[in-house]
Amino acid sequence: MTNAISTLARFDWQRMASFTIKNPRQAFVNAAIAYLVFRQAVKGVKKVSVYGLQRMLALLWRKVAGGLIYHVRRAPGAGAVVQRNIAKAIKDIEDSMNIDLPGETKYLAIPEHSMTDEEILAVLQRRQNEAGVDWKNGRASGAVYHGGEELARLTNEAYAMFSLANPLHPGVFPGLRRLEAEVVRMVLNLYNATSECCGTTTSGGTESIIMAVRAHVMWGRKARGIESPNIVVPITAHAAFDKAAEYFNIGITHIPVDPKTQKVDVKAMKRAIDSDTVLIVGSSVTYPHGVSDDLAALSDLAIKYKIGFHVDSCLGSFIVPFLKEAGFPEVVCDFRLPGVTSISCDTHKYGFAPKGTSVVMYANKQLRHYQYFTIATWPGGIYASPTIAGSRCGAVIASCWAAMAKMGREGYLEECKQIVSSRVKIQHAIEQIPELYIVGEPSASVVAFSSRWPVNIYGVMDELKKRGWELNPMQDPPALHIACTRLTVPVTDELIRDLNESVAAVKANPDGYNNGSQAIYGFAATVPDTTIVDEVAQGFIDTLYAV
Repeated sequence: MTNAISTLARFDWQRMASFTIKNPRQAFVNAAIAYLVFRQAVKGVKKVSVYGLQRMLALLWRKVAGGLIYHVRRAPGAGAVVQRNIAKAIKDIEDSMNIDLPGETKYLAIPEHSMTDEEILAVLQRRQNEAGVDWKNGRASGAVYHGGEELARLTNEAYAMFSLANPLHPGVFPGLRRLEAEVVRMVLNLYNATSECCGTTTSGGTESIIMAVRAHVMWGRKARGIESPNIVVPITAHAAFDKAAEYFNIGITHIPVDPKTQKVDVKAMKRAIDSDTVLIVGSSVTYPHGVSDDLAALSDLAIKYKIGFHVDSCLGSFIVPFLKEAGFPEVVCDFRLPGVTSISCDTHKYGFAPKGTSVVMYANKQLRHYQYFTIATWPGGIYASPTIAGSRCGAVIASCWAAMAKMGREGYLEECKQIVSSRVKIQHAIEQIPELYIVGEPSASVVAFSSRWPVNIYGVMDELKKRGWELNPMQDPPALHIACTRLTVPVTDELIRDLNESVAAVKANPDGYNNGSQAIYGFAATVPDTTIVDEVAQGFIDTLYAV
């Protein structure tokens, strides 16, 4: 201590002060440059610690190469060639989707005169029966989570009863308010909530996730004083987290997963957390591979760093909570984990409610308050809404309540047994095909699989399409997945048979599948400039509204 004081006493403070006073601008510039260099160095070290050197270099190369291609595209000659190819890809999408049907009228303006009920119903009947994937006979992965014809009739009747009801006006529709509150409470009970836990309904999993992110972002800003909040998610987390990050202009860090299990790397996630992190995420189960992340370890991280932890159980919904009781390995994905602050669960998937219903749950009311939007100064009166929508459809809430009441715990338990058993059977069959292998460690209703040379997995997808199946393509790694539903159960053996035939067909002609799905997904996986893929995707969305 004495030596330190002596050293400070001998330091020529006057000379230092003189230099600073004479050159304040240069001193400021030097300090600013040093600060920026230091910040970039810290960011670089942090990214390497999260992604590893090899993956970090690969990401850097992709970014640099993508940037070069992006600028080359703006050169007159090269840009024209690229745009022609993009236009051709979009035209192919339009031609496959927007098909003129002989004798079918296009309604491009409100009819001048009222159509009769019979005319209207005839048009709707024809539109309903337009050729597509035979989902009613279980040929589609996920998409339609059917609870049976009897349940469908009941939920349709409930829908009709509340088709004009709007939960924005609880004074006008008090019974609807009670139904909605009971839906939330029933789902909370399913996820082992305490009396402090609460939630709201939403229009689907995407909105549930966006609301959970908003709640944690607002909590970080208002309760923690964080000016630039960020969230940390696995690369396998639902794209809705990226949508939320874009909507709210916040940082998002994507954490790699274990290549064998496809579970998030908890150590990498720990290294990614910083003082601005407000939320980490785990899935039960992931959409790509049907895998449950190590939620207990993530819960411990959230407690250690005093941050939020969201469990995305939109796809696990009414399957994962029943796994243990149904005789399968248990996955704890609920409020029994002390670090969990929010959970999303889709009632319109394995809850068998009509599309447009989901529930987002919170550990306490204080956190739920950060989800709300309120304004007290609007000339139209005090305005408050729990979610993104103002007016909402009361019919889907009533139908959701009816579905849950009709199914009961016994019904959901039996469906869990049947659906997960179907997944297990499909998984075991895939494991017997030498050219295929399972991706990750599926735990519920979804199984993903990829292929070994000489079989191209996207070729298998095209062969399955020829046989009437619609499986979902994955990437990084290239794979297919099927989300088993109630409709899959009776056609499980048919799928296994057609899968074996499809693999054999691709193996017999490995060079015959360079077009089709391989051309699309192979291109998307290799092109560094993602804006090219974005333009094609935007063209696809445009086609949805073409007539």
